[in-house]
Amino acid sequence: MLWKNGRRSSNIEDRRRVRMPGGKKGGGIGILLVGLVAMYFGIDPALVMDIASNLQEPTAVSTSTQRAPVQQSTAEKELAEFVAVVLADTEDTWNSIFQTMGYTYQEPKLVLFTGNVQSACGFAQAAMGPFYCPGDKQVYIDLSFYEDLKNDLDSPGDFAQAYVIAHEIGHHVQKLLGISDKVHTSRKQLSEKDYNKLSVRLELQADCFAGIWANKADRVRNIIEPGDIEEALNAASHIGDDRLQQQSRGYVTPDSFTHGSSKQRVHWFKTGYTHGNIESCDTFSAGTL
Repeated sequence: MLWKNGRRSSNIEDRRRVRMPGGKKGGGIGILLVGLVAMYFGIDPALVMDIASNLQEPTAVSTSTQRAPVQQSTAEKELAEFVAVVLADTEDTWNSIFQTMGYTYQEPKLVLFTGNVQSACGFAQAAMGPFYCPGDKQVYIDLSFYEDLKNDLDSPGDFAQAYVIAHEIGHHVQKLLGISDKVHTSRKQLSEKDYNKLSVRLELQADCFAGIWANKADRVRNIIEPGDIEEALNAASHIGDDRLQQQSRGYVTPDSFTHGSSKQRVHWFKTGYTHGNIESCDTFSAGTL
């Protein structure tokens, strides 16, 4: 991915100096699998942390946090810059799309943290993976996740890393358009099985929105190199509910899917990338996912 000449976003909040008491990163992908995907790639954090009542009002960061110097390697510095460039590309993409729709895009903050973090959606550990919190409209990423992506999810490459960010920003777009609020509001009226089906459609739409970003960013800046799209598709295929369930417990339960199968995630990313418009990403009206 050709990214080094790109604009760096100013919407980065670095909390890597913050050390919060309690909680450890611990088992990485192991915790993810035990939790059956947990918050990886954007599932509503409230579903995992059981703090849905906090989604509407941000929660203040605990006064017991401690600050310590961040010791960054050259690789970590470059990765933080990479994140800032990808975020800037998503800003340019969605500012343009919202403008054509007659709306104003509200650029989200992206919070870098280490180990654990306090958000409006509650306390989260790095092992839960990157997530978007609708309560404060911010994306949270511990950069060590990218080692898990490469080593545990067999998804190396910078474009696979960019796909992660673009997917989370897709959830922000859903929040701004009122899509995610409608889905979450319906939770009390639906059975767990039926709500899971809606959650799958929400997640697949975020994948499709990530595809739109790839389409637009490449048209504007020619960022895609040979093999980049394959990296994103490989990442999408490795975090499908079917593959993760099979890996964690040896069998698959489709009714419990919350993100979609590997095939579905690949399909909807490709749909967004191919068509490059929001209309093509209407997963809620699609008869077949």
